[in-house]
Amino acid sequence: MHSCMLVAIAGLAGLFASQAFAEDTMGTMTMMKGGQVTAIMPDGHMGTMMPDAKISAEMMKMAKPIKHCVMMITDAKGIAYMIDTSTKKAQAECEKIAM
Repeated sequence: MHSCMLVAIAGLAGLFASQAFAEDTMGTMTMMKGGQVTAIMPDGHMGTMMPDAKISAEMMKMAKPIKHCVMMITDAKGIAYMIDTSTKKAQAECEKIAM
């Protein structure tokens, strides 16, 4: 009885673990919250913050709206690059990935 229970628990754990790994390899798309700031460093690491109203107003003075889909990629060494998506073909590919 105990061995059946252990097998069932191990099976459930494996099922949940496989889902977690599948989501990690596929990536997840999330929307930024209103007022959230995201910073991307050249080595690919990112950080987010929710500034107070004063800092947010100062940052908005420097901000420009994004006119089309934007893509980033990291190389094998972990260096981040921004992909030029100014052509219609690149914009279509970017939008396909973002869906």
